[in-house]
Formats: sequence, structure tokens, C-alpha cells
Amino acid sequence: MIIDTDPGVDDAIAIALAHALATVDLIGLTTVFGNTFVDQSSRNARYLCDLLGITIPVAAGASLPYGADSYVPSANVHGPEGFGAITKVPQIGQDASETAAQFLVRCAAEHKGELVICAIGPLTNIADAVALDPDFASNLGRLVIMGGAFECAGNITPRAEANIWHDPIAADAVFAAGFEIVMVGLNATMKTLLTPGQFTKLASQSPEVGGFLNKISGFYLDFYRSVGVTDGCPMHDALAVLACTDIDRFTLHRCGISIGQSGENTGATLADANRPAVSIAMDVQADWAVETMMQMIGNLD
Repeated sequence: MIIDTDPGVDDAIAIALAHALATVDLIGLTTVFGNTFVDQSSRNARYLCDLLGITIPVAAGASLPYGADSYVPSANVHGPEGFGAITKVPQIGQDASETAAQFLVRCAAEHKGELVICAIGPLTNIADAVALDPDFASNLGRLVIMGGAFECAGNITPRAEANIWHDPIAADAVFAAGFEIVMVGLNATMKTLLTPGQFTKLASQSPEVGGFLNKISGFYLDFYRSVGVTDGCPMHDALAVLACTDIDRFTLHRCGISIGQSGENTGATLADANRPAVSIAMDVQADWAVETMMQMIGNLD
């Protein structure tokens, strides 16, 4: 597995979970703008690798959405550096010499039919890899996306989910490319809420990794309270990781998807019979998902 990421509080949970799962061989991280600027994403990804004690490449990718000349990160959601209230994150190691797209293309070719990419940020790196190699989509085993709001409310506009909305042009190219896609969007992720008490429990079970996740969770929980989600914060990205390993725990709907490009539909994930069919997670065994995350990360220290 490669995780394409913009860490991010929920990204940190997802990366820790992927590391903890015995069924996952995590071979690299690629980084993108999103929750943070891309240089922050790469720094945070390298920090997480050090925290988890894993030595894998971190390849930096896109800094801007297609067609944009500037970008403003989601600091109100994830904090100024991506890790909640933490304001200083050390630079540990350095990025790989390859770009994210180059790394993705090479690894898909080397592991033809076997590599899973779990994309938990805007889809710009994936679209860049499609443009770089016409065989990329067919070489990849599966693309699991945390993104989209299919026939349900969005979280950045009434109709759009944030990862897709941040680069709708790239997202539309990805859904048109012919990947075997599983889309894990708000239909499923909003059912998996993590409470403050669960973060406290993680810290007690896993003082180093769980303690860090507990430390960065407060800012994220406060954001969700500010938008009316009072029971906890969704484990958006970690749920996409679980869809890579336990898809039988999800209720899926198959149809083609295109991405709205204008007006109130900008960034919306729309049914499109003319597109290749993808699997959309409409529901999940939410208690199982939360319990699995708690158990796996809780056992890391």
C-alpha cells in the first residue's frame, strides 16, 4: 500500500492504523496540498514515520489544484501546522528524489496488479500519475479514495466533500481513468465518530503514538463541535484504510461518477452512467471500524 496524504489529524490516525495492520505492507507515502501546504504535508509525513519507527520513502507531490495559482489550507480544521494546536513540528529526514507522481507510477509498474493506493487528500497526485503514464490505471490493483458525498450532504459546501472540492478537475480525471475504485465518502465516514474519551484511552494504551493522537485531537474535536457534530470527530481517513483490507464490512453501491465543475455542483460526486463503474461505500459496520482502530493503534507501544 501507498498512502497519498495531507497530514492532517485524521491522516495521522490513518497512517498509524495502516502501520499497525498486519495485512498491510506500507511501502511509501506521497504528499499533497490539502489540510496543509504540501511542504507541511511532507514534513508531517516524515515526522509520523519517525514516530512510528518506519523507514519508507516520502515523495512530495502537487502544491496547487489544477488551474489554480494559490491555495489556502484547512487550518481552521487541522491547525496551523496540520497537527491541531501544535505549532512546531521538527524536520526529520528528507523527501525522496522522485516526485509523488513518479513514485506512484514506478511502484504501480513494479507491483502490477498488487499495489493499493489509499488516497486521503485531494486527488491531484493521482491525476498527475495518470497524465505521466497511460498504463498507470491498469497497472494499479485498486484505488481507495477518502472523498465524496454521494446523494448526501457535503462538508465544505452543501453538495461537496472537501478532498474532492479542493481539486474537482483532478478528481474528475481520476474517476474517468478506468481505475478499480472504492470511494469511501461521507455516507460512511460520518457514522464513525471518535470521542474524547476514546482518544484518552488510546493515550493510556499507547503512550507514544496514542498519546500523540490524543494531543492533536482536541483542536479537531473542537472544530466538529463548532459545526454541530457534538458526539466526536469522524475517522474519515482511517476508514478508507479499513476499506483496503476489509471491504466486506461495507455496504457498496456501483455506478459511474463524474465531478461537478461549476456553480452549486462544484466538487459534487454525481452519478454518471457514461463513466466506468466504481464502488461507493454507502454504509459500514461502524462499531467494528472504531473498535478495530482502537485495538490496532492501542497495541502499537
